[in-house]
Amino acid sequence: MAVGRPRGFCTTQALDAAMQVFWRKGYEGASIADLTAAIGINSPSLYAAFGNKEGLFKAVLQRYDERRQEFMDAILSAPTAQATASRYLHGVADFAADTGGATPPGCLLLQCGSSCGDEEIPDYVSRVRAEKEAALCSRFERAVREGDLPPDADPAVLARYLSTISNGMCVQAAAGVSLDELHAIADMALTSFPAAMQAQPAE
Repeated sequence: MAVGRPRGFCTTQALDAAMQVFWRKGYEGASIADLTAAIGINSPSLYAAFGNKEGLFKAVLQRYDERRQEFMDAILSAPTAQATASRYLHGVADFAADTGGATPPGCLLLQCGSSCGDEEIPDYVSRVRAEKEAALCSRFERAVREGDLPPDADPAVLARYLSTISNGMCVQAAAGVSLDELHAIADMALTSFPAAMQAQPAE
C-alpha cells in the first residue's frame, strides 16, 4: 500500500505556495488537488504535515501574520497617533495593491474569511483581525494619556475606523483600483482623524 513520502519539503515554501492558492481561490474554492499541486507533494504528505485542509489554512494564516509583523511593528512605533494612522492606511495601500503577481491584490483574510462554510475559520480570522485592532487601540490609548490625542478621543472607535477603512481599501484593491487611488483614499480618510493637541499659549 502506497504511503506519503516523509516530509522532505520546506515548510515555509509550502505555506507560501498554499497561501497563493487560498488567496486566489478562497478557502472553499481551494481544493486539496490545487494545494498539493502548488506545494509539490501528494495528499498523504499534506495530511501528515498539517492534519487537514483547515490545519494547513491556519498554518498559512500564521505565516501571513508573521510576514506582516514587521509592518505592524513599524506602525505602532510611529512617534504620534497621526503618524500611526498615516503609516497604517498608506501601508495597507502599498500592501493591498497589485505587486506584479508576487501576491494577489487585496487581503488574504478578507478573501478567505467570509466565504468559508466551516465556522472555525471565520472565527479564527476574526480573532486575527481583532488582535491588530486591539494593538491600534492600545497605541491610541497611550496617545490620549500622553496628550497627543484630545482627552475625549475614543481609542477603540479610532482603531475600528482605521480597520474599516483598510478593509474597504483591500476590497477596492482586489477589484482593480490603482495604488495611486488607494493612497488618495487613505489621504481623505486621514482628514477625519483627530489632530494632535496643540500646546496652549501661556496666559
